[in-house]
Amino acid sequence: MSIKISKKIVEYSVVKPEEKAAPAAPAKTDYVEMHENLKRPEHLEGCTYKIKTPTSEHAIYVTINDVILNRGSEHEERRPFEIFINSKNMEHYQWISALTLIISAVFRKGGDCTFLVEELRSVFDPKGGYMKRGGRWSPSLVAEIGDVLEQHLKHIGLIKDEIDEHQRAYLEQKRAEFTGRVAQGRADAERDDSTQEYPAGAQLCGKCHTKAAVQMDGCLTCLACGDSKCG
Repeated sequence: MSIKISKKIVEYSVVKPEEKAAPAAPAKTDYVEMHENLKRPEHLEGCTYKIKTPTSEHAIYVTINDVILNRGSEHEERRPFEIFINSKNMEHYQWISALTLIISAVFRKGGDCTFLVEELRSVFDPKGGYMKRGGRWSPSLVAEIGDVLEQHLKHIGLIKDEIDEHQRAYLEQKRAEFTGRVAQGRADAERDDSTQEYPAGAQLCGKCHTKAAVQMDGCLTCLACGDSKCG
């Protein structure tokens, strides 16, 4: 095969075979995922939760700090980074210290950490559980820490609330019918789910362990989580 050259050759260079097949350099990305080698930022955002049990005169304070990944971008994500559990009651010091280290390590490992909620809730106190304010049964103090963790993960969007807006509005309406209005003048600090008033004759819900299951529209329905025997 011959090639006809019709113009004067001015400049030329020899291209090596390996240069012809050189792939284009991949585009550089600044997307950051949660991993165990991620350095702790100097500033973290977090929340502190109070746990008051009938088994101890001292409250327990749980602080969960979050790291903001890819701030300001379409990939912005808030992930838990560390947890601190503090109490004046030194009886639980050893296992609380161990728990904070283990949970924090799981946070920093990356991936799904929501499984911790059910793992903590599955811990039962050999001395028996107790009823919290608002009529909810807790099998142990560790399980209450699991409840706090779920509350925080819902707050930052890692766990979606099972009750949608329409169901929540329906439950609020039925609560009002059964419990009436909350007395005026109650402190804001007491207006949360842990102090929610339910009917005195309510049964214990098998799903959320709250004494909030009542006969409603011919079916046993929980006023706390919406669980119904009728499906």
